[in-house]
Amino acid sequence: MFIQFLIIVFALSVIIKIILNFKRGEISLKGLLFWLILWIIILIAVLLPQTTAFFAKILGVGRGVDVAIYFSIVLLFYLVFRIFIKLQKIETNITEIIREIALKNSSKRKK
Repeated sequence: MFIQFLIIVFALSVIIKIILNFKRGEISLKGLLFWLILWIIILIAVLLPQTTAFFAKILGVGRGVDVAIYFSIVLLFYLVFRIFIKLQKIETNITEIIREIALKNSSKRKK
């Protein structure tokens, strides 16, 4: 099918991009492994659709594509949660830095 071809080409392109980003130091080894495993799983699901049907049977889900969709939704919620936590940490750090700068500037003005 044409859609399988497109997904395979896209997944391979993403894998190459991930490896290049790792070589440039833009992502950590942990990030590299996470994203490589994820995209390899996607490739396996596209190349061997019976694997998703196997997991669907084990999990008691009707079709293999349903398992893929459920897994994708859970993964997206997890990633959004992680981004939310990191964003909160960044906001806290920015607030602390701004406070320190404000205190330093106010002490300079008093002198």
